[in-house]
Amino acid sequence: MTKCKTDCIERPLSLAFEKLGRVVGRYPCVFLLSAICVAASLGSGFIFFQERKANDIEDQFTPVNGPAKLERAIVVENFPQSEEFSQFRLVSEGTYASLIITDLHGENILTEAAFNDIIELDRRVKSIMTRNTFENLCVKTKGRCMSNVVLDIINYSATEIVSSNIKYPMNNGMFLGTTIGGVELKPNSSELTSAKAVRLFYFLDEKKTKENSDWLDGFLKLLSNATEQKTVHVSYFTSTSRQNELETNSDSIIPLFSVTYSLAITISILSCSRLDCVRTKVWVATFGVVSAGLAVLASFGLLLFCGMPFAMTVASAPFLILGVGVDDMFIMISCWQKTKVNKAVEFRLAETYKEAGVSITITTLTDVLAFYIGLMTPFRSVQSFCMYTSTALLFCYIFNITFFGACLALNGRREKGNRHWLTCMKVPEATGDDGGCCVGGAYDKNTHKEFEMPVDSFFKKYYGPFLIRASCV
Repeated sequence: MTKCKTDCIERPLSLAFEKLGRVVGRYPCVFLLSAICVAASLGSGFIFFQERKANDIEDQFTPVNGPAKLERAIVVENFPQSEEFSQFRLVSEGTYASLIITDLHGENILTEAAFNDIIELDRRVKSIMTRNTFENLCVKTKGRCMSNVVLDIINYSATEIVSSNIKYPMNNGMFLGTTIGGVELKPNSSELTSAKAVRLFYFLDEKKTKENSDWLDGFLKLLSNATEQKTVHVSYFTSTSRQNELETNSDSIIPLFSVTYSLAITISILSCSRLDCVRTKVWVATFGVVSAGLAVLASFGLLLFCGMPFAMTVASAPFLILGVGVDDMFIMISCWQKTKVNKAVEFRLAETYKEAGVSITITTLTDVLAFYIGLMTPFRSVQSFCMYTSTALLFCYIFNITFFGACLALNGRREKGNRHWLTCMKVPEATGDDGGCCVGGAYDKNTHKEFEMPVDSFFKKYYGPFLIRASCV
């Protein structure tokens, strides 16, 4: 009963693929050029790449309807921000830049020399010029930019840090717990005698997203060139630092694409190479990898056209697609080699599709369904990865049975004419399994099939028997 059901599904599929293989083998140039045109057209969707990038950490890596977001909505409803900014009423980190300043030798930071540097740093930060000034972007309290209380206490005069009697953690109604760290107090008193660190905050108006981003970039540029002062050491951080680091790591993957695809092409060529200058499958192996690349280009471009967010997790998807694409390529090459070389190319490709089509279809369907099911996750970054990966797998399958099949057919025509793999010039036919740079086209005269590839022979004659002998020990 099970066998009957299997045959009822597999047989029609095999026949359908056989017909498709015959059509592709008859008109390979049509399928080849059509696939390239489709990839080029859909690939133009990459013009929207910058617009579709979704690298907001909270949005991408927290559940869409998580309890924390629902509870935050309640806080926003009951404790909205007033016109006067208050750090304690923020429902998120806010948009800010921050400095943590310590003594260069780890000593007391509450010295005149240290505060001369701190006040100078504060002045330079507030003087950062992008398309807007800090004065235009900062959050306001009583019509003025929110200041740092530790500098307000000394009226921006370094000499007063020694003479001022600063209370900790409350000083004249101002909380210093977030601005002064590593404190030491007088015995049985709240008077501050020394501290290890001072922290300065520069909060920006969250509504001015683009302008804030430019100013924060200016802040990072300034501090990256001036972290060491005469008497103090400066550490710096912004509300976008984590996101910038993740984006940098994501961008660092892109150069690896060329390395990975080059390695894949090299390994594929080595696996499909023969000494026979006609039967070697150098071009087939190369275009098998190119097929996977075109699938990534077309699928990603289509989704970018459709407005699908491109999360940083998607950057790893092309490596997965390459692995699946190359695997399907080897299956098709293996089936091609089992066909008789004296048959017409279209019939050889029809038999190849008949044998390989069902296998790659079933594996593709299971992979695609598995990733599409991943769309049910509440994490947007995972949703984005699953959508791009599943669609790319689908395109990889389509390009394998069109573009790569056409390449296989054209290579078959070259072999049929006994032409050299590089020059496409006719060469004398080899006898037996001896080939070389000037002769080729050898095949088994008994079976009328190609001789096995060196890699196949290795596993069949040496590795397989070795495993059997090892298991018997």
